[in-house]
Amino acid sequence: MNVRKLIVGNWKMNGLKESLKEVSALTNGLSNLKKTSTTLSDDLVIVICPPATLLALVTATVVGSGVASGGQDCHAKGSGAHTGDISAHMLADAGATYVIVGHSERRSDHGETSADIEAKAQAAIGAGLIPIICVGETEAQRDAGQAEAVVLAQVRASLPNGCSAGQICFAYEPVWAIGTGRTPCIDDVAVVHGAIRRALLAQFGDVEGQTIAILYGGSVNAKNAAELLAVSEVNGALVGGASLTASAFLSIIETQL
Repeated sequence: MNVRKLIVGNWKMNGLKESLKEVSALTNGLSNLKKTSTTLSDDLVIVICPPATLLALVTATVVGSGVASGGQDCHAKGSGAHTGDISAHMLADAGATYVIVGHSERRSDHGETSADIEAKAQAAIGAGLIPIICVGETEAQRDAGQAEAVVLAQVRASLPNGCSAGQICFAYEPVWAIGTGRTPCIDDVAVVHGAIRRALLAQFGDVEGQTIAILYGGSVNAKNAAELLAVSEVNGALVGGASLTASAFLSIIETQL
């Protein structure tokens, strides 16, 4: 089975209504690429994860374009007295089909544990969303030779109980590479992605485990995207700052044509 390649734009805490012009420019650019390229297919999925204030507007803007929308986080509960939080059902109601959970910025800024991430991923699946479960080591952990062990522990602890392979995807984001302009060497990316794949094969079997997308994230841009996305078991990218403008995001997408 082929893995559908995902290119996901995480806008983080950026974007106002005027940013919708970038979404329109993105959909127009993709439409033009489809007219001129014979390799842009349904196997390449583009997702925009804006701040929650823009999610419904982004969803409306991308209708009919083939671009999907997603949330950046969700609460583990479906509703209740959780001021300031957003449930997975609310994201789905706003048109999302994906949601990022466990991003290192959530783990560090809000003290989220892998158990918290597992509960959020379960909630996402229950709402019909596909959680993009983020894992990654700190620079100190990599320097100590613990990168693979840390990431695999996060994968196992964040994996929703009873989920099927088609309900989830993962994103490997080394914490020290996020927003720094630094990326691991290609061999290091291959090692970690290979380890994640083996863990998924062990959990879901040789056929189903091969269908789960494993994205790479951390300072992805047009200059390094082609090389990173060519690495074995890298099935897409979780893009931060370079997804904020249509031109930069399209440049990354074009490396896959």
